[in-house]
Amino acid sequence: MNACEYDILIILKQKGYSNQRSLADDSSYSVGAVNNALKNLQADGLIDKDFNLTDKAYGEFSATAPKNAVILAAGYGMRMVPINAESPKALLEVRGEPLIERQIKQLQKAGVKKIQVVVGFMKEQFDYLIDEYGVELVVNTEYSSKNNLHSLWLVTESINNTYIVPCDIWCEKNPFSPDELYSWYMLSDQKKPSSRVRINRKGEIAPAEQDGNKMIGIAYLCGDEAVRVKENLKKLEKDVAYNDAFWEEALFGADITIKARAVKGVEVIEINTYEQLRELDGESKQLHSKTINIAASVLSVEPSQIKNIEVLKKGMTNRSFIFECKGERYIMRIPGEGTDMLINRREEASVYGVLKDKDICEDILYIDAKSGYKVTRFFENARVCDAENKSDLAKCMAFLREFHQKRLTVDHTFDLFGKIDFYESLWDGKPSAYRDYKKTKEKVFSLREYIEKTKKPFCLTHIDAVPDNFLLYKDANGKESIRLIDWEYSAMQDPHLDIAMFSIYAMYNREQIDTLIDIYFTEGCEPAVRKKIYAYVSVCGLLWSNWCEYKRQLGVEFGEYSLAQYRYAKDFYKIASEIL
Repeated sequence: MNACEYDILIILKQKGYSNQRSLADDSSYSVGAVNNALKNLQADGLIDKDFNLTDKAYGEFSATAPKNAVILAAGYGMRMVPINAESPKALLEVRGEPLIERQIKQLQKAGVKKIQVVVGFMKEQFDYLIDEYGVELVVNTEYSSKNNLHSLWLVTESINNTYIVPCDIWCEKNPFSPDELYSWYMLSDQKKPSSRVRINRKGEIAPAEQDGNKMIGIAYLCGDEAVRVKENLKKLEKDVAYNDAFWEEALFGADITIKARAVKGVEVIEINTYEQLRELDGESKQLHSKTINIAASVLSVEPSQIKNIEVLKKGMTNRSFIFECKGERYIMRIPGEGTDMLINRREEASVYGVLKDKDICEDILYIDAKSGYKVTRFFENARVCDAENKSDLAKCMAFLREFHQKRLTVDHTFDLFGKIDFYESLWDGKPSAYRDYKKTKEKVFSLREYIEKTKKPFCLTHIDAVPDNFLLYKDANGKESIRLIDWEYSAMQDPHLDIAMFSIYAMYNREQIDTLIDIYFTEGCEPAVRKKIYAYVSVCGLLWSNWCEYKRQLGVEFGEYSLAQYRYAKDFYKIASEIL
């Protein structure tokens, strides 16, 4: 059967036959197409001469009837800032109803009782759904480092006559039905330049050469398509190249022919941003966000004047977003997971107080010394330091050196070895993921005596002076200027520590580290100081490795970065100890 015949058969089952015009209106096919479909259905023995379904037709429906559904709700919903700091995207309320509850009710109304919800970020907030609706929660522990292909892989064996449902879709009409005869994937009638698929004349999904149809993400999988998708999920899950892939890679990336379920864009809406939620439901309680209210208060405007919200790349410690107000752009920082254990916000605020009006840091409009929320002015046309560009390095190291030479002071220090122990204590007694951690730590700590003998007198040090925190931009006079941002770890320390921190974030090898040292010390670096910086590289590697292990327990994974930090601890211990 083709798509038209399938759809006509479903309508006949649900509504019966009155006339071909009614079938055409209900199905959106032409009267001619309906006429051909009816003839073919009769020829195939699926309907009789009076257009009633035969036993054969009921057998078809029984074989492909929906058995279960999977709702994918594990991710951060990064584009939903600032709401995702307070609520998972699936629990956004539209017209007084959480998105996921609407989806569950629509599925249950269609007779689907077995519903699995794959959760990860803020997973605890979904627990009530078990009691309220009888769903099953499946936990994706790798939600921070893998996309929803991994989430669907977790329930691979459940895929058989199954609805796949992203949690961020609001459907005005119920898209689910007790009657399904074929696999389909939902596309909007709206065009989207970045879409890779379109609907062809056969009603099937085909590759798009130009503007394709907007992909909705809801799908129904049965028969051969379900089998193929399951096979592809198992295959792709083993390939790290697909860690950040959407589940559709298992569908469209495997040359599977599947029918399209076309819907009107105004009836099925994907909610990805604060602005989209505001457009769909201006009364949603999530719009009354603490974060938005803070931004509005700082700028003395109504929350409705906070517009054009865009997520910034998720930082290692915080989440941030850009927003526009009265033609100017600003950045709001939202503290990340576990930040209250890692950062003393009172100390951070004191650092910004010392730096105020010195053209060293970002332009601070607001900082909460308790919560860590921060509002800054956005530097237009700014870029970060290119760690592979010697010209950038020369400019940034000159800026860093000039800052160090100011010998600014605050009341707190950053105890390197104390912080290593502190981050380790946050593991709650769990052992390190590295089998030789105790031996590595013992070796790294043996460098302490040499560091103490050769360290430079303390001054205000950035501690996190990494390439991404140097902003290069044109000032009002067109002159290139530099600002060093994100001072939350800043404290009194040996200023040469900043060189080591820059190096290990940039993933430099020894030769590159030596080059950076030579750029910073324009008049030459004493051998003892160079050795000390090697030792700092080792110590800082273990410091951030321990930090990464704590964040990993919170569900935040940094992949190659965390492995590299542990390697710095070990490799530069060898380099430093051999020289010493």
